[in-house]
Amino acid sequence: MFEESKVAFFLAKRSIVRGNKGTLSLTILIIGMVFVNLIFLPSIITGVAVLFNQQSIDYSYGNLVIEPKKNQVFINNAGELQRKLERIPGVTGVSARYVTAATIVYKGNEVTPALYAINPDDEKTVLKSSTKVSSGSFLAGEDTGQIVLGVRLAGNENEKLDAIPSLGGVDVGKVVDVTFNNGVTRQYRIKGILSSNSYSVDSNAYITKKEYEDVFGIEDRANQVLVRTRETGKENEMRNTLLSYGVQEEIWTWQEKSANFLNQIIGSFNIINFIGTAVSLVIAVVVIFIVIFINTVYRRKQIGILKAIGIDRSIIIKSYLFQALFIFAIGTLMGGLFLMIILQLLAANPIVFPGGPVAPVVDLPLILRSMASLFLVSLIAGYVPAWLTTKEDILSAIRG
Repeated sequence: MFEESKVAFFLAKRSIVRGNKGTLSLTILIIGMVFVNLIFLPSIITGVAVLFNQQSIDYSYGNLVIEPKKNQVFINNAGELQRKLERIPGVTGVSARYVTAATIVYKGNEVTPALYAINPDDEKTVLKSSTKVSSGSFLAGEDTGQIVLGVRLAGNENEKLDAIPSLGGVDVGKVVDVTFNNGVTRQYRIKGILSSNSYSVDSNAYITKKEYEDVFGIEDRANQVLVRTRETGKENEMRNTLLSYGVQEEIWTWQEKSANFLNQIIGSFNIINFIGTAVSLVIAVVVIFIVIFINTVYRRKQIGILKAIGIDRSIIIKSYLFQALFIFAIGTLMGGLFLMIILQLLAANPIVFPGGPVAPVVDLPLILRSMASLFLVSLIAGYVPAWLTTKEDILSAIRG
């Protein structure tokens, strides 16, 4: 077996050395590009997932979200619950808030965004929204009659530039009319505009809890409590810890709250990735197949002579498999080099998506899967034409 492999390797080496260098180089280049394509798009998808996951934690939910018990609208005694949570080891921030819908009107433009009523100091311990003020300033704890808007909600004077219904380019210092879902209408001066590249921040409005409780005539309640933990990735363990400390409300992880939105985005990307991967592998098969097939047809007489002097058919087939694997190996190395250059460039200049800048994320399993799939199609593309050509009888092959 070993001797047969040595003979096959010798035949493959001579064929490569004496073959057309231009065709071989172009084939290797194509395989390198296929390898890059197999890794690049999935790495972008992973980068998008990482971006949205981090945005979900930093701008929407923290690590855990506590909501009222079933069939209840509010969490009562929210202050007591907050103090209890702050004493739990591993918790670094807690923010009790109200979430409601409201109608905001400015010069005939009417929008109905989500309205968050927050304690700004507590909010800063959980979310990073307050760091994304593009103009004006963020809310303070005792603010009344003031509101902060996301940049998408504020909009542009040219409303054709807006991705969602907006207030038509309203700016800091302007006054808007806000109608709450209990029918109360009040005027608010815009204190700041937030621009975070996160849809959940840039499309919403913010007032203080003090203002909300004055409008609704309630006190010390919340319908959402956000919890920031020291470690990300251990949300289920922290949920069990909160339950063991006597928290009886519904507890959700950020993954559970953002699952539907993220799955829709990643699902769409995965369809595109599947199509791209399939096309790339088909290209690899066709290219290697054509190169090996032309090579075998061109060397039919030599193959016939080799068989006539006693070289077994399996050795000849194996020699073409070695050629296909040589193309795969060098193409993969070249593709890896191209990929490193591309990743370095994109690390310094990330692709800007609507949700923010995305850098590719490449992990070892992705590289191994790509190499394995390309290895398999290379074997198939090398074996089939060699098998078809070598099954011809000796005399027919020698005659050509």
